[in-house]
Amino acid sequence: MNDIRRTILWVVFGFSMVLLWDQWQVHNGKQATFFPSSGKPAAIAAAPATGVSAVPAVGAGVPTVASASSAQTIPGPAVAAPPVTVAPREQIVVNTDVLKLTFDTEGGSLIRTEFVKLSNMADKSRDVVLLDETRDRYYVAQSGLIGGTAGALFPTHKTPMTVTGARDLRDGENELAISFTSAEIGGTKLVKTYTLRRGAYDMAVTHAISNVGTTSVSPQLYLQLVRDGNKPPGESSFYSTFTGPAVYTEAKKYQKVEFSNIKKNKADFEKHSSNGYIAMVQHYFASAWLLPDGVKRDISLDVVDVGSAVPDCCYRATMIAPLDAIAPGATKTIDAKFFAGPQEEKTLETLAPGLELVKDYGWLTILAKPLYWLLVKIHSVLLNWGWSIVGLVVLLKLAFYWLNAKAYASMAKMKAINPKVMEMRARLKDSPQQMQQEMMKIYREEKVNPMGGCFPIMIQIPVFIALYWVLLSSVEMRNAPWMLWIHDLSAPDPFYILPLVMTLTTMLQTALNPAPPDPMQAKLMWFMPLIFSVMFFFFPSGLVVYWITNNILSIAQQWIINTRMGVPPQFHLPKF
Repeated sequence: MNDIRRTILWVVFGFSMVLLWDQWQVHNGKQATFFPSSGKPAAIAAAPATGVSAVPAVGAGVPTVASASSAQTIPGPAVAAPPVTVAPREQIVVNTDVLKLTFDTEGGSLIRTEFVKLSNMADKSRDVVLLDETRDRYYVAQSGLIGGTAGALFPTHKTPMTVTGARDLRDGENELAISFTSAEIGGTKLVKTYTLRRGAYDMAVTHAISNVGTTSVSPQLYLQLVRDGNKPPGESSFYSTFTGPAVYTEAKKYQKVEFSNIKKNKADFEKHSSNGYIAMVQHYFASAWLLPDGVKRDISLDVVDVGSAVPDCCYRATMIAPLDAIAPGATKTIDAKFFAGPQEEKTLETLAPGLELVKDYGWLTILAKPLYWLLVKIHSVLLNWGWSIVGLVVLLKLAFYWLNAKAYASMAKMKAINPKVMEMRARLKDSPQQMQQEMMKIYREEKVNPMGGCFPIMIQIPVFIALYWVLLSSVEMRNAPWMLWIHDLSAPDPFYILPLVMTLTTMLQTALNPAPPDPMQAKLMWFMPLIFSVMFFFFPSGLVVYWITNNILSIAQQWIINTRMGVPPQFHLPKF
């Protein structure tokens, strides 16, 4: 039964590794290795509409993204705007204390966001860039108007606009505003105003729609994010977080949508709501369009050709909000908010309900959020994220002390009777049934539960997996130093010292356990930890610090309990 208990633990461990590998394949846009879905992804050219959208063939240039009541389509890059006399198309750079933004006077679209206080992990001399429109990257935020009747034309994100307003947030100022004004199209003029605040990654975006014609108009406002399907540059292949669009509504809460499901028209999300947001999510950063609660909106996700050289381009998340009829001479204003920045949980919670969920903890969110809260509290005292991780693991080990004590006590008892079990197995090796009966008799006489060391440990597994995701997802770890040579807890150890220490502590833990009587199990007891340790050579330093701390505390507790129970710790080295 002693080896059965270990077998169960290794089966749980091995199956977890299988699931992690399988999800890594899926997150990287590949076919699942162990649980492949049937069928092949549909080609972009043949992809039908998802939600309330209709996707044309690649290169058609006029992707249809409109609500059921809309007769006008949101134009693609090939659509020419009606001829108007405006200033030449140009890119406008706007600077605040935390943002460097680039706007395009064609539609007043936001085509680049640079975070001037966050360094690029691959090149510390450069800032982090999220939205960008280059040969190798396509990720932009757009908005405009479409009509509800056939033939109605309104200003869109392809309409040339003139710009007015400040370009730089000066010392002593807390906000700046920049406006983009369209010419009259269809009797309608659109003024799009971005208001940026000091220290903020979100901005108010006001759309003022003026009817300068002689008849009433009923336009609809669309807000959209268009992004290529590539993973963030520099993301490790050994751990993969979600990259793709997300939809949040009060009814269905947070809904992640894989790029592959959009291609295959298998995306499942709420398509009509009067609250929530659309977002594009990646490791550490996100962008999102927000509308006020109570504003009805249609939501769609589709594939679109933007004429970019970027492979597998592009995916579009859109919200369309119908507006009331605007009488001649009247102006209708609709407020929105746009966010592009790091996934700082406290900040996201203040912007909109559910926006903090773009920081994805997976299915263990209910455990991860309290762990993150506790980690932040510890950091407020220690002022160092590395030592805060150590402190959090210490507190968790204290919280689970009695469970661990029961597990190690059971293992100590098993170790104490192990010589008697080994002698019996050797004596009755030709009588399996009698061996089993004799083993159960020994367990009854010694009052040992062979599963007593397994269940207390299994209960703790979800907590430590949740902590793993907290450390993997928290942007606070980016460029956060610990001590000595560890200058970035989100990056692998440059000298591989921490992974080596982690491997040694794992081997020490294995050596402290009695060797299984079965030779194959004895080999697995050593091979599996070594294979698992190899992965940590490519993991962020913060995660390795967490595992080392947990290993050292577990070894110390096991050593103390074994000594108290009169079972001196012994090192059982492998025999291959």
